[in-house]
Amino acid sequence: MMRLVPGFLAALWFISPVMAQESFRVELGRDGETIGDMRPVFLKFESRPLPAISPSEVARRYQSLFRNSDEPEVRIDALNRLSNIRDRSGEDIGFSPSEEVQVYREAISSYESILERGSFSGSLDELLYQMAKAHALTGNHEESIQRLKQLVGLYPDSPLVPEARFRIAESAFASGRYAEAEAGYRQLIESGNSAEFSTKARYMLGWSQFKQGAGAWNRAANTFVTVLDEFLPDTRSLETVNASSVDTIDDTFRVLAMMAARKRGADTLVSWLGDNGSRPWVHLLFDRLADYYAIQGQTDASVAVNQAFIRYAPNHGKVPAFMLQVVEVWQRAGQPERIRQARAEFVAGFESATGYARLNQSEQEKWQGFSRMLADFHYNRGTRAAESGDINAAQAAFASAADYYEGLARRSAPKGEVLRLAGDARLQAGQFPEALADFRQAAYEVVGYQAAADAGWAAVTLLRDGVEGQRVSRDFRPSLAAVSAEADRFADRFPGDARNAGVMADLSKRWLAAGDHQRALDYSARVITSKEASGPERYAAWQVTAKVRQQQAEYGLAERAWQQALALAENAGTGHSANGLAGAGDMASIRKQLATVVYRQGEGAATSGNAEEAVRHFRRISSILPGSEIAIKGQYDAANTLLKAADWPAAIKGLERFRSDFPGHELASGISEKLVHAWVSSGQPALAASELLQAASGQPDPWTLRLRAAALLHEAGNVAERNALYRDYLATGPAVEDSSGHLQLQTMRHRLMESDAGADLWRQALVRAELDSPWHSEETLAWASRASLVLGARAAATFTSIELSHPLEDSLARKQQALETARQRFLDAEALGGEAVVSESLYRRAELYRGLARDLIASAVPAELNEMEAMQYRMLLEEEAYPFEEKAIRLHSENHQRITSQGYDAWIERSLGVLAKLHPGRYQRDVKWLSWNMEAGDGV
Repeated sequence: MMRLVPGFLAALWFISPVMAQESFRVELGRDGETIGDMRPVFLKFESRPLPAISPSEVARRYQSLFRNSDEPEVRIDALNRLSNIRDRSGEDIGFSPSEEVQVYREAISSYESILERGSFSGSLDELLYQMAKAHALTGNHEESIQRLKQLVGLYPDSPLVPEARFRIAESAFASGRYAEAEAGYRQLIESGNSAEFSTKARYMLGWSQFKQGAGAWNRAANTFVTVLDEFLPDTRSLETVNASSVDTIDDTFRVLAMMAARKRGADTLVSWLGDNGSRPWVHLLFDRLADYYAIQGQTDASVAVNQAFIRYAPNHGKVPAFMLQVVEVWQRAGQPERIRQARAEFVAGFESATGYARLNQSEQEKWQGFSRMLADFHYNRGTRAAESGDINAAQAAFASAADYYEGLARRSAPKGEVLRLAGDARLQAGQFPEALADFRQAAYEVVGYQAAADAGWAAVTLLRDGVEGQRVSRDFRPSLAAVSAEADRFADRFPGDARNAGVMADLSKRWLAAGDHQRALDYSARVITSKEASGPERYAAWQVTAKVRQQQAEYGLAERAWQQALALAENAGTGHSANGLAGAGDMASIRKQLATVVYRQGEGAATSGNAEEAVRHFRRISSILPGSEIAIKGQYDAANTLLKAADWPAAIKGLERFRSDFPGHELASGISEKLVHAWVSSGQPALAASELLQAASGQPDPWTLRLRAAALLHEAGNVAERNALYRDYLATGPAVEDSSGHLQLQTMRHRLMESDAGADLWRQALVRAELDSPWHSEETLAWASRASLVLGARAAATFTSIELSHPLEDSLARKQQALETARQRFLDAEALGGEAVVSESLYRRAELYRGLARDLIASAVPAELNEMEAMQYRMLLEEEAYPFEEKAIRLHSENHQRITSQGYDAWIERSLGVLAKLHPGRYQRDVKWLSWNMEAGDGV
């Protein structure tokens, strides 16, 4: 514990211990078994300096003077001087102990002689003092005290009075009259002329009060505190304590500590000291009390005293030492948990920069040692908790360990490893931002740290784990950019580290997934050009490069990258090997990607119009991935490209080969259409039609293809095959659902009407369909109108061919029926053809009626009629014919009247010719009133 200086010293008032009286006995470093047995340490009195001659020679002369002189005064003076010389020099010179007792007995008679004589050259107060001293040395204590009391009473102003009072009080103390001793010491102190004895008297005053029992201890404590204030007024005095005062000071601390221990311990000390915690010696007092308890085995009390001092004087320079004493006390008591707690309090108390600066070197070393012990302890505790599954306890322990490691790193010179440990502890505690900061500091801010690269790598790994979601928290969600920045920093600081290529390869894949193609390319390029990169890392980098180039439509560069990746994989052999390269399945995937980029190059060339290059790319896919879907598609697209380039022979050859090689492929189903297109485009519609008819044979509804074939046969001029398809289709009775369907069917009928043997049947069908249809077109109406006129003309011819014979009623009925048939055809023609055929229809209808009238008039008269009857019969026929002739004239006139609205045409001209014959006076003219070009206006 804390001490002033070793080897306390004390001196007696008189030299010889043999001649010392009880009141002057010294008990150094020993306490009695009880409080009552305790004794104070006696004090040494100083006197004047010795002369500069040999003390032994001076003593010899004074001895000779004492023996040879008969004068009491001379003998007394010689004895006094001899005593002073021995006392001052510290040498065993002068009389022997046995001689000295005898000498002082002889001196007493000299003193008494002088007093009786009443004549003394010196001062009587001094004589009384010397007599008291002689009586004391010869064992006559009572007489000694009486002489001292005489001195005080007779000569109160004598300079010897302070010492006399002190000796009187000492006598009372030695006799156990402690209250009397207290009064004596206090009187001496309060006299004001006791500078030489005040401290000594105050010290003994305290003991006098102490000896009176616990009731007087508060007074004793105040006295002893004052004694310490006098001995140790400032900090410097602690370092310059006089050796003669050490035991007194130590004894004062001892008795104060003992009294406090008998009361309330540290609380009692605090009450005695008050608020003045700045006393330079106060820590020694608390220390003595703590020692006292420790020696008594009262560990908790000893610790409480140390802690009380820390609270009492928190800014005191010895606070660290007291905190360390707490650790030592618990260590002696063998209580590990308390030891750790005390160490933790010590570390926490001086963790700040200002707090740490308060520690001396030894204390700082202790602080560092404790920090490491505590950090390791909590780290191990966290490890055990984690192993047992107690995650919360583990994280709390790791966090505590990290706190200690970080604090130690701020104070410890080799702090790199400590910071790395702190980072690891923060990591285990789930405190990821703090862990990252520790790793970074260890890696980049600690000069000369051998494992800096590992610390830097830990930072990279932590951020990467954060991006992957393995290590995230509310305040730690790093971005991929943060990982990149950390990896770049690592690579810049540790360029030769073998892990650089791996993290760059990983980052290239991550940036690719994030859609930042440029960063992906940059990182993959760094891997590809790195000498340290392994095969798997290069393989990964080439894959990223290939994918980026592929996504950027740079298919040529992508092909090169895929080729590199494939070469690395193939060189490593098939199957997953220790080098981590691709297995057989991955290599198949690479070949597929390689085939894809070649295919894309073909597409690009085709788009840009470079058919030859496109076909070359498409066809070489088969050498990369033979039999694959993309290779098949490449063959198909090669033929398609030739088709688009109008290279008909090559396209037809490619398409036919594709259909031959892959007849069951889904793309083969479209080959027929493409061949049709090629044959049509190359001027071979008949072959196109043949292809369509072949394709239609397997269809549930073949007519879509057959009709297309019919159109191609029509184009090729193959009328017979075309008509056969038309007839077969029309025979199915197709339903018309829209105008285009109607036009299609009417076109077929029209073409059959023009080229087939049964033309009139197709005319009838054409007219009937047009009349029944809600849809019409100019073409279908014109076709139907013309067909109806032709059919009407056919019916008119039939009408003309019927002769009126007897019985007239029968032949006339047949003829009228024929007329009606023809007339309806002409009316249908008008309905279908409109103004374009009205003139012809009017003319032909008028001629039907005129012909009927003419045939009636010209019909034969029955032979059995006489002349009169015959005449009457003819008149009757004329009457029957007249209405028909009038109808004819009316229709021809109507036709004539169309000149003003429709202009002049051939059929109107014909009507005028008929009218001229029927009414020459009205209609026959030599000069036409309207000029008309017969050729231009004839619509027949």
